[in-house]
Amino acid sequence: MNLHSTLALSLAGLWALAPSTVAKETFMVPMSDGVKLATDVHYPPFGKGPWPAMLLRTPYNKNLEFLGPLWRLSGYATVVQDTRGRFASGGFDRVFIDDGWGLPPWVGPGDHYRPGRDGYDTVEWIREQSWCDGRIGTTGASALGITQNFLAGTRGNRVDAQCVKVAATEAYFQSTFQGGAFREELVEMWLAFQDAEHMLGFYEDHPTYDNLWKWMSLNRRVRLVEQPALHIGGWYDIYSRGTLDGFSLRQEQGGEGARGNQKLIMGPWTHYVGDQSPGELAYPNSGFAGAYELIGSEGDWFEYWLKGIPNGVMELSAGAFYQMGPAEAEGPWNEWRAIERWPPPHEPTSLYLTGAGELSWLEPSAVASSSSYLYDPENPVPTIGGANLFIEMGPMDQRSVESRDDVVLFRTELLAAPVEVAGPVHVDLWIESDGPDTDFTAKLVDVYPDGRSMLVCDGILRARYRSGFESEDFLVPGERVSIRVDLWDTAITFGAGHRIGLDISSSNWPRFDVNPNTGEPVRRHTSTRVATNTLHHDALYLSRLVLPVATENP
Repeated sequence: MNLHSTLALSLAGLWALAPSTVAKETFMVPMSDGVKLATDVHYPPFGKGPWPAMLLRTPYNKNLEFLGPLWRLSGYATVVQDTRGRFASGGFDRVFIDDGWGLPPWVGPGDHYRPGRDGYDTVEWIREQSWCDGRIGTTGASALGITQNFLAGTRGNRVDAQCVKVAATEAYFQSTFQGGAFREELVEMWLAFQDAEHMLGFYEDHPTYDNLWKWMSLNRRVRLVEQPALHIGGWYDIYSRGTLDGFSLRQEQGGEGARGNQKLIMGPWTHYVGDQSPGELAYPNSGFAGAYELIGSEGDWFEYWLKGIPNGVMELSAGAFYQMGPAEAEGPWNEWRAIERWPPPHEPTSLYLTGAGELSWLEPSAVASSSSYLYDPENPVPTIGGANLFIEMGPMDQRSVESRDDVVLFRTELLAAPVEVAGPVHVDLWIESDGPDTDFTAKLVDVYPDGRSMLVCDGILRARYRSGFESEDFLVPGERVSIRVDLWDTAITFGAGHRIGLDISSSNWPRFDVNPNTGEPVRRHTSTRVATNTLHHDALYLSRLVLPVATENP
C-alpha cells in the first residue's frame, strides 16, 4: 500500500459524512462477441459524479480485489472485472489471449481461433456510462498488469494513464519459454492455481517463437501504445525484464502520448513489491518512500493524469532504481537513485573464464583449456532462490548446490575496490556436448568474505535455440559452438573484499524444466540420457561474463 492509499483510508471516516451514492453495482458487460463479463463498479462515497474511472481486470476474483474499494475512497469510480471464463464471467478462460488486440492477421472466416478484445470493449463500455467523466486509468499487479499491457497495445483504446506493476510484455520470452526453456515452476503452478491446466498442451504445441507468440508481444506493437504509464518492478521479480522493457520501449519508441511520459520504479524486490527483506538479505530503506521522493507516488501519478491536479509529478525524474550492495559494509550503495532512462551510463566489461576457475579481467593465454561435467536429467540441480513465484525466491546462498560435480565455478580475485554494475548481464560461452540438445545455465553470484555465495541474477539457454528462437538447430556431437545466456538486468555494487562469481551448469529445476538431452519435442520426451557437456575457455575460444560496469560515479 502506498502513502497516497494510506491517506485515503484515513480520510474515509470524513468522506462517509458527505452525500453518498450506492456503494457498488454489478453489471454483466457484453463483449463484441456477445460474451458477458461480470463487472463491479464501486462509486465514491461523496458527491454525485461523474468521476474519473479506475479499471482493474483480474483473473483472481473481483470480490477479493481490495483495491477496488480503496481507489473508490480516493475519488475514482472503480471498475473491477473478472476476466473471461473466470468466476462470475462468461466465456472460456484462455489465459490472456482474449485480453489483447483481437484477431491476428492469419485468422480467417470460420477459424476457431478468434481472440477477443475484452479490455478494449470494457473501456468503451465505461466511456458510455453517466458516472464516468471521460477519463479512465488502469492499475494492478502481476496478472492485472499483464491485462493492462494487452490493453495498451490495442489500437485506438482510450485509456488516459496506467500503473503497470510486475508484469510481462512478452508472453514467450518473459512468461513461458525464457531462453527457450519452459518456466516450469511459474507456468505449471500458476495454471494449477487458476484451474487452467488445459493451457499446458497449448503451450507445448508452440515451443518456438512462432506467429502466435509474436502476436502476443507488446514489444512488437509498442509504437501503437499512447498511454503514460508508471512501471513498478523488482530485481528478483519473475517479470523484471517486462517492467524494464515496458518503461524503456514506451518511453523511447511508443506512440504520441507515450513517448517521454513514462516513469519507472525498480526495487530490490521479488514479485511482492516493497518487501525490504527478500530471500536471505535485507536492503535498508528500500521501501516505496525513497522512490516516491524521486519520481512521485502512484496517487500523484493518477491525480495528475486523471484529475488534472498540477502536483509537479512530471517535473520529477523519469525513474528511480535501487542500487543494491553489501549489507554489512558502508559505501555508496543500498540507496535509491534517479535516472532519465534505463540502463544508466555503463561500459559492457568482460570477465573471462579460465581453466583455473578464475574470472579474469584479462583474456586467457592458454592454447587449450576446457571444463567438462556430466549432466543427468534424472538428477537436476535444484533451484535455490531467484526470480520465482511459488517456491523460495530472492537472493539466497548457493553453496548447497555449488559443491555438485555438475556445477562449474568461476571467481574473480578478492576485489581491491568496489565494482558497480547496473544494466543487462549476459554470458558468452563456447560449448560442446555429446548429445543433440542440452541446456546451459548461468548464475551471477556475489561471494561475501564469509563465504556466502548470494544469487544476483540467472539465466538459461536451450542449445537447440542458440541460432534463434523461431526454429530448432540441433547440436552435432563434438562440434564447438558459441551460445549466449541472457541473465536479464540487475543493479548491484560488489564490495571490496568480495568476489564476483559465475556458476555454470545445465539445469535449474523446477525454475526451468529439465532438458532430457535427447532432442525430442519439448515436454513430450519418452526417455532421457546423460550428457557430457564441455565449456571451452582458452585464447581461441573466449568464454566470458559481460557486466554493465558503471561509467559515472554515484
